[in-house]
Order: sequence, then structure tokens, then C-alpha cells
Amino acid sequence: MANTTRPQTQAPGRPSLDSLAAVWSRRWDAEQVYAFDRSAPRSDVYAIDTPPLTASGAMHIGHAFSYTHADVIARYRRMRGNAVFYPMGWDDNGLPTERRVQIRYGVRCDPSLPYDPDFTPPAEAPAGSNDPARQLPVSRRNFIELCRRATEEDEEAFEELWRRLGLSVDWSLAYRTIDDNSRAASQRAFLRALARGEAYTADAPTLWDVTFRTAVAQAELEDRERPGAFHDLRFTTPDGATDAVIATTRPELLPACVAVVAHPSDERYAALIGGTLRTPLFGVEVPVLAHRLADPEKGTGLAMVCTFGDTTDIVWWRELDLPTRSVLGFDGRLLAEPPAALESDAAREAYARLAGATPHTARERIVAMLRESGELLGEPRRISHPVKFYENGSKPLEIVTTRQWYLRNGGRDPELRERLLARGRELAWHPPHMRTRYENWVEGLAGDWLISRQRYFGVPLPVWYPLDAEGEPVHEKAIAPDEAALPIDPATDTPPGYTEAQRDVPGGFTAETDIMDTWATSSLTPQIAGGWERDPELFAKVFPMHLRPQAHEIIRTWLFSTVLRADRENGSLPFSDAMISGWILDPDRKKMSKSKGKPLTPVDLLEEFGSDAVRYWAAAARPGTDTAFDTGQMRVGRRLATKVLNAARFVIGVVGEEPGGREAVTEVLDRAMLAELDAVAAEAARALDGLDHARALEAVERVFWTFCDDYLELVKARAYGDTGAPAASASARAALSVALSALLRMLAPVLPFATEQAWHERYGEDAPSIHGEAWPQGAAAAPDGAADALRVASELIAAVRRAKSEAKASMRAEVVGLAVRGPAVVRDVLPDVVAAGHVTGPVEIGEDEALEVAVRL
Repeated sequence: MANTTRPQTQAPGRPSLDSLAAVWSRRWDAEQVYAFDRSAPRSDVYAIDTPPLTASGAMHIGHAFSYTHADVIARYRRMRGNAVFYPMGWDDNGLPTERRVQIRYGVRCDPSLPYDPDFTPPAEAPAGSNDPARQLPVSRRNFIELCRRATEEDEEAFEELWRRLGLSVDWSLAYRTIDDNSRAASQRAFLRALARGEAYTADAPTLWDVTFRTAVAQAELEDRERPGAFHDLRFTTPDGATDAVIATTRPELLPACVAVVAHPSDERYAALIGGTLRTPLFGVEVPVLAHRLADPEKGTGLAMVCTFGDTTDIVWWRELDLPTRSVLGFDGRLLAEPPAALESDAAREAYARLAGATPHTARERIVAMLRESGELLGEPRRISHPVKFYENGSKPLEIVTTRQWYLRNGGRDPELRERLLARGRELAWHPPHMRTRYENWVEGLAGDWLISRQRYFGVPLPVWYPLDAEGEPVHEKAIAPDEAALPIDPATDTPPGYTEAQRDVPGGFTAETDIMDTWATSSLTPQIAGGWERDPELFAKVFPMHLRPQAHEIIRTWLFSTVLRADRENGSLPFSDAMISGWILDPDRKKMSKSKGKPLTPVDLLEEFGSDAVRYWAAAARPGTDTAFDTGQMRVGRRLATKVLNAARFVIGVVGEEPGGREAVTEVLDRAMLAELDAVAAEAARALDGLDHARALEAVERVFWTFCDDYLELVKARAYGDTGAPAASASARAALSVALSALLRMLAPVLPFATEQAWHERYGEDAPSIHGEAWPQGAAAAPDGAADALRVASELIAAVRRAKSEAKASMRAEVVGLAVRGPAVVRDVLPDVVAAGHVTGPVEIGEDEALEVAVRL
């Protein structure tokens, strides 16, 4: 507790609510109020695995929303005596940063160009900077330097906003997912997974974003409803005697057709299964096979298997051991050369009309050709169907065959899958039902985790490949660096046993050019922030961490991948508790997000309502529940913060220099009020122990308004000494002092600025921060039979106010008669009710179980 013998009735300047964030954030930083105490034993540490924010563009109000939840818990844990490990991370590598740099500077990366040390980007984005054709090509190194520059500028602005919002992180612990420590940790984990056989490279069908020209992992997919059409195509048996109609939404992939499938129980096609059909236009003979995934209710019940049109094609290709006939290139256009199976002149001539076209254009052309040949039956039937997109992309994903790096994640390993499901059951989920999302994701994994990306700004995959005598890379014999050399960049560093002169020459080596998926690094945030293999003493104190706060939509990415990496690297969970936030919804109940085109930044809201008000709105939201954006709630929060300052200043003015402590509280009403505060402090503590910030705030706010609206008014006259009873007056002043201290501390995690200001106005400019004080641990109890004293007194004064209001009289109007029947405690609280209600006439008292009040004005 602060030194309560040094009260101060007015702090110098008494800043307004609007200036508090600037005043106190600077002082907290100067006094290192939130610095992590490395000397604390592990048993006293509370470690938070803070989400590393992607600082690209403007902060979204959803960030202020979810990060406030974690901050409330961090502040509470400090008040419970914990040394709180609360770092901030920046997830600055990856595609979002590259895209922002491309648009911001009007450049694009061309790895074939040499480094230009004198390159200076434009001060403002040039016209057409969003058009790749008009972007200035720069070297890989120049491009990466621009990415670093942009992220550093963005992160500086974001840090200022975090401070303004009152996040109590220890800024000395900040890290970036592209800094040396992060790159070394990420590469170390990759090399160890490689040594264990958990990381591998393979040529395989890959979900591909044609805009960004990079592979996309399963966790980064989202379905978007798009218009399409079913096209009925006529296939024929080799003898031409039988036709088979197949409905497809992608006729442009007809030259990639390798089979036709039907469900094993579909009797319509039993005679075809085991035989072959010829494809329209191209005349390629393909087998007709049975497979459980063919849907008899979809289209005609027959499906053509193309390599590759969708993820089901991949399953059929793999399970039915089908050949590959690729027609799509990395640019999303049909390849110049037809598949080898298109042998006839007519087939190759038909394909030539499609070569180089986009899927959309190729579809239009092939439909016209099919219509001309009579192999399109009827006209296309318009539909709406889900299409897979990269979550940050604008064009449908295609599937191309590429060499990529994978990490085993249980998608093809039942034993590992069960192990990860068990880890999910070990984890404490808040709210508990969020575990279902984790389990659904793990159970639905369709393959291993694709971690390589064909981009530039990220953590390089730390391997090289030997080149054979013809200069071809031998991918099966990847060359790994020594861990002591990490972090490394294969593009500039040389592998052990080689010299730079041997780069890209036969018999020498070549570098892996891909980078790791950003999740491959951010999945290691507990290890990176905790100093894994870099600071063993710190790591032993903070890992496994205690709290992972995050949104529900990245359970499948961040939370799952972090659990996977900790299980593999450390043999444990990475944290014990997961606190899941919901989304912010717009008035149409849709998610507000930058990617959805509905951004909302917190800057203007902080200006209009103040930091404490925005935090109040966030903290009032139930964990895991999607919450409507509501400035009305922020107005309520601002009113609460203002009331905290006003109530504190009133109490300070009343209690004087030496109000005394709990030992001076003798009156029934005062003791009942303190007992109520103690009960609420315990209730709120239980809620916060369970990571339910909303329930804690609700309880504290309820008792605060009872204190302000009822108790303050009831004891004001007695506290001022107007009743002529010195001991009773001293009891009121002591109770007010004790109550103010408790209420400010209970509100401090949510309203850090207003409570800090009030605390220093009460205890002096030099008093320690309220955020280092203990959570209230009261010992007061109401006297026997008087537990309801505060409730009874509140109901009595409410009856008096109601009578005056109904009579349209002033609240200061005199009451000339008051008759009360109720429990015995009425006699104890009635003097305060009489004073607060301006009762000047006779008072009649009777005992009854129920409370009855008659007021005469």
C-alpha cells in the first residue's frame, strides 16, 4: 500500500481526463513501473505470450479491443504480487509487409538485379504504384531494406498508440520476427525438425496465389461465395456407342483430365466403372474409377478428375495413383506447351487456342469450341458456389505442382494427430467451448504444414543444395549450417566446406531461395520472447508461459502451430491458458477488418472518448464473444472515468489529513459498506483468476455506483461532522478513505489513467504507482444482523428521492414526515437517511420483515 499518512487534497495542475494518457504514460516509462523483475523466482512469475502485431498500415480498433483484454489481466496479476513478463512483438515479415512496401514506394522485387547502395525511394507513392506493371524493379537487398525501413516506421507509430491505450508491456522486452534473435530461433527449430525427419521437401500439388506468386498453406485459406456455372460435357466410350454426361464448373481444365470418377454405389454408372471414356475436343482416353468422394447428387454424379482443379482432385490423384497433366503455370495462365497425352494434331491445335490465356479467358474459349463441336449439351447453368482464396488475396487460388518445404503436423500421421488433440485437452480454454475449434481443425487436417514461401522479406530457409556435374541441384541432400552460425542467409552466406566461388557452378552449391511462412516464425513466440537457447536463466523462469491471449479465427494458425512447435521442441505445452477474444462487428453484424474493407482505427476514438473509455468498452465484452462496435459503451466508460476523478476529489475533500484506517470504522452502515467492498473484491478476483474480465468489471462497477449514488450521499453530513457525533463522523471519514483506496485499486486494471490520477491526488505526487499496489484483501465484516444495512439504507433513500421526483420537487426539498417499517437494522441507518433526505419532520419507526416507507413532503 502507498503511504496513507501523506494525503494530498490536490495534485499540481490536476490534469483533465483528456490529458491523462500523455501525463502518465511518460511517467510510467520513466519510473519503469512495468519492468519485469528477473530476480523473481519462477513461482512468482506470470508470463504472457503477447500476440506479435503485424504493423503494416493503420492499427485496427479490433487490436485495441483484444490487446486490452490481456492488459487487464497483466495489471491484475501485478496487483496479486506476480512479476509479470509482458513483452511486445512485431510480426513484421511476410506478404502483408511486402505488399505495403510495393504500394507505398511503387517498387517490386527483381532478384536478378544487383544491389544499388545509392537507391533512394520516392517520398510519396507514385501514380500507379498499385500496378505491378508500373512498379520500379529493385534488387532483393534493396527491397528488403525498404521493408525494414517501412516496418520500423510503422512500429514506432504503433508503439505510441499502444502507450496511449495504456498497455503495460515491458518495452525493453520487445522483439521483431525478422530480427537476429527471431531468425536464429526460427532457423534453429527448422534445422532440428529437419534432423528429426519432421521437415522435408517434396514436389507436390500446391495451392498457389497467382497474384503474389507464392504457395499458400491450408490454414491461410478462406472460402468466398462466387458466381459460376455448370457445363454439361459429352464424353464417349472408345467405340463411340455410349455417351456419358459430366457437369463441371471448370471446362478450361479439360486438357488436364486424367480420370472420371463415380460413387461405388451409384448404379447408373456401374457398367462404365473399370472402362474408359474419351474426353471432348481432345480425344484423350481416361479411366472410369469408383471413389467414395464422388457425390451422386452433384451434377450428373460423374466427375472429371483434373490435375488440378480443386483439393478433391488432389485426393483422387493421390489415392487412385493417377498421372499428372499440368496445364496451369505459376502466373495463373495456361502453359504454352500442351500435356504429352494430347497426341493428335486436332488435340494440340485445340490446346493452342487456349495456351497463354487466363482461366477466365480459356473458359470462354473452350465453351465456344465445345458448343461448335456439339459436345456442350445445352447452355451453362448459373450457380453460386464457394471458391478458395488466400485470405489476403483477390483472385481464386489455383493448384500447381511445385517443390516446397513441409513440417509434419499430424495431417498424415494419426499418432501425432492424437498427441496434439491430447495437448488441446491439457490446455485451459477461456471460454471452454473454444477447444472445439481447435479439435475440429486438428481432426480436419488434410496434409502436412507447407512452410515455404516464394517471397523475399522473411526468415530464409537455412539450407543449400549441392549441384551435380550438370549443375542441377540435388534436393535430397540439403546442406545445413552449424547452429552456431545462425542466423544465416543462404543467398549471401556459404555452406560449410564450400567457397563463394563455387556458388551456382556445376559441382558446387546453390542456395535455397524460399523464405519461411510467417507462421513458422510466430509459432515460436514463447521461445523467441523467452530467450530459448539464448538466455537459459530467463527461459527457465518464463517457459512454459501462463497466458496466450488471441482471437478465435487464428486458433487454427497461431495457437495450433505454437502447440505443435512446443510439443516437438520442448515436449510440453507452450502456455497453460488460452484466453480467446471475439471479433468486432459492424452494425450489420459483420466482422470489421482491413481485409474486409471495413477498417476503423482507434486514433479518433481515443481523441473523442479517451483511453480509459475505449478500454472500458473492450473490457466489458465477454471472452470469446463477438462484440458490436458501440460508441455508446465508450460514453459510459468516459462517464465512469470522470466519476472516478470526481468521487475521489470529493472523498479527498471530506476525509482530511488523518482519516484513520479500518480500526476507526465503528458505525453499522460504514462496516456494512466495507464488507460489501470486500465481497466484491473477492468476487472480481475469482473472475479475473478465471480470465473473465467482463464479469469482474461488472461486479466492481456495480458496487462503485452504489458507493457514489447512495453511500456518499448517505454519510456526507456525518462525515462533515454536521451530526454532532465525533466518533460517528470519524467512522464515516475512515470508511470513505478505505473504500476509495479499494475501489481505485479494483478499477485500476480497466481504467489505469483515471485511477492513477486519483491515487496521486489522494496520496501525494511522490506516492508509488497504484499499479504496483496490492489487490484489496479486506477483513471487515458487517455486524451480526446488519449485513443488509447498505441495501436497506439505499432502498430508504431511493424511496425518499422517488417521492420528491414524483412530486416534481427538488432533491433538497424538506421531508416533513417519514414513516418506516422494516428490519431492526433500520434504526442503525435511519440517522444517515434523515440527514441525506433533508427530513425535518417527525419520523415513525416500526419493525417488520418487509420494508415499507411512507414519505410526506
